[in-house]
Amino acid sequence: KGTLSCCFHIAFLTVYVCLSSARQLTVQMMQNPQILAALQERLDGLNGSPSGYMESLPKVVKRRVNALKNLQVKCAHIEAKFYEEVHELERKYAALYQPLFDKRSDIVKAAYEPTDEECEWKADEEEELTDEMKEKAKLEEEKKDEEKEDPKGIPEFWLTVFKNVDLLSDMLQEHDEPILKHLQDIKVKFSDPGQPMSFTLEFHFEANDFFTNTMLTKTYKMRSEPDENDPFSFDGPEIMCCTGCTIDWTKGKNVTLKTIKKKQKHKGRGTVRTVTKTVPNDSFFNFFTPPEVPENGELDEDSEAVLAADFEIGHFIRERIVPRAVLYFTGEAIEDDDDDEGEEEADEENDPDYDPKVSSPLHTHTHTHTHTQPVPL
Repeated sequence: KGTLSCCFHIAFLTVYVCLSSARQLTVQMMQNPQILAALQERLDGLNGSPSGYMESLPKVVKRRVNALKNLQVKCAHIEAKFYEEVHELERKYAALYQPLFDKRSDIVKAAYEPTDEECEWKADEEEELTDEMKEKAKLEEEKKDEEKEDPKGIPEFWLTVFKNVDLLSDMLQEHDEPILKHLQDIKVKFSDPGQPMSFTLEFHFEANDFFTNTMLTKTYKMRSEPDENDPFSFDGPEIMCCTGCTIDWTKGKNVTLKTIKKKQKHKGRGTVRTVTKTVPNDSFFNFFTPPEVPENGELDEDSEAVLAADFEIGHFIRERIVPRAVLYFTGEAIEDDDDDEGEEEADEENDPDYDPKVSSPLHTHTHTHTHTQPVPL
């Protein structure tokens, strides 16, 4: 037994030493930029490179492969029908959610005061406080309430949501904030049955000094059918274009424009004069005047970039912000999003075949008629 045990330990130590050496060698190799570059080049070559087997097939076999591709096109058309039915389900359930969203809006704008029972919320275990801490927190809250006037509803609800979300806060300018304090609700309206697939974002405002509109809208038109020229690229509905609305600004309150003064020198007389010009200004409210897609579908790179970002924002507001607004207001949804991103990155690292699209029943691409590379949302 002693001999067997000794042999086992020797064998174990030998394997351990070999593994340690291999690990050290791997670390040294991965720290060598030349080796990393060569490895990356090799991996790039492997990614999606055809084997050449198709070219070597006899004509009669290639003919059968064409039959399979025709079957694949039919599959794409069935998949398109599936997504159309998903859209119908979304429309159906949107009607069920709406009464809850309407009540949310009433609470936010102080049209309804929730009962004590409706305000009861059981804190998570991590949030539970001792009786002493609860009493202290209660006294502090009462003191704050005495110092402040009784606020109506939930002040700056949607502005806070926007400021908490990077995708939206990047669009905000300081001069937008006083206007967004008047935003009372955002609603999503789906196209009617039998109509082309689309959705509209409605931004509802209370009366304010900046514009006379009580509602601003943004409509996104979608397509759920394979492209005749490239049917295999179909991967769910695509946002094809969007239209905004006209904002009826009060005189002198249009934050999407700014006035600049420029000095000009007269070529002949040499005199200098000051010229006043009105130029575009950065603002969230440019969201309601997206670039128009011409009939030929040709857009410059800047317009394509603006539209791609616009589609992503519209989709995010529809899919995440409107359904979970209170959690973005409190910041809880942002923590969840960070956790989800971490999990996706881990899944992607551990599984080369990982596809984040499977987690969403409706995967929407964004592109214009120019057939540029779609930007997944």
